[in-house]
Amino acid sequence: MAGFLFDQIIFGPVRSRRFGNSLGVNLLPVDHKICTFDCIYCECGWTEDAMSKTLPSFEEISKHLEVQLKKMQAQGNPPDNITYAGNGEPTLHPDFSRIVDETIRLRDIYFPNAEITVLSNSSMLHRQDVLNALLRIDNNVMKLDAGSEEMFRMINQPKTKIDLATIVEKLKLFNGRLTIQTLFLRGTYKGQQIDNTSASEINLWLEHLREIKPDRLMIYPIARETPVENIEKIPVEELRKIAEKTEKAGFKTEVYE
Repeated sequence: MAGFLFDQIIFGPVRSRRFGNSLGVNLLPVDHKICTFDCIYCECGWTEDAMSKTLPSFEEISKHLEVQLKKMQAQGNPPDNITYAGNGEPTLHPDFSRIVDETIRLRDIYFPNAEITVLSNSSMLHRQDVLNALLRIDNNVMKLDAGSEEMFRMINQPKTKIDLATIVEKLKLFNGRLTIQTLFLRGTYKGQQIDNTSASEINLWLEHLREIKPDRLMIYPIARETPVENIEKIPVEELRKIAEKTEKAGFKTEVYE
């Protein structure tokens, strides 16, 4: 199976084009992916039905994070971002709200200028505690990979009772204080043609963006091996043409290769 897993609770810091000197926080098991989606492009591989897997505890996360922050402080190596990422969807952790508050507390002690970022698939916003926690952090980077419900289901393959319209409605609750990230791809899977770069998909996607009103967009192609083999990496020239449309619509857009 294609993919790799982060084998630590705290990883990095790593240099990121998007987030600078980024210290990663994996709230999920170090040996297993847990997610509400089963995206055909996920670098961590396929999602298995294993919600019974033990997650790192609040105490473990707090301890490991403080140890690393102390180490970085002693080295004179400040992070630009403390980033929730890792092996699946970070907001699935039952103590996510408490973890956010603890991260803010530790950030304010060791590196008050660092920002806190979450990379999320936008699927858990129906939980008020998750939404409230996200509204307390600096950077919410939320996934929106499709314009139509059909394409959403083909690309993201949700494993819970969620639909694209609901996700869009929940993203509107950020009142524009968020980043939308979209991965563009073409290919075939299970005999179906998958393409979120078509004119119809782009137009529907733009309609959603006009409702959500994000601060900025991040658009990018596949960068690593994927579980599905027949997926095309979209050329950067084509991504820039999409970015021209989003810029024209009034959205600050960053293109990644």
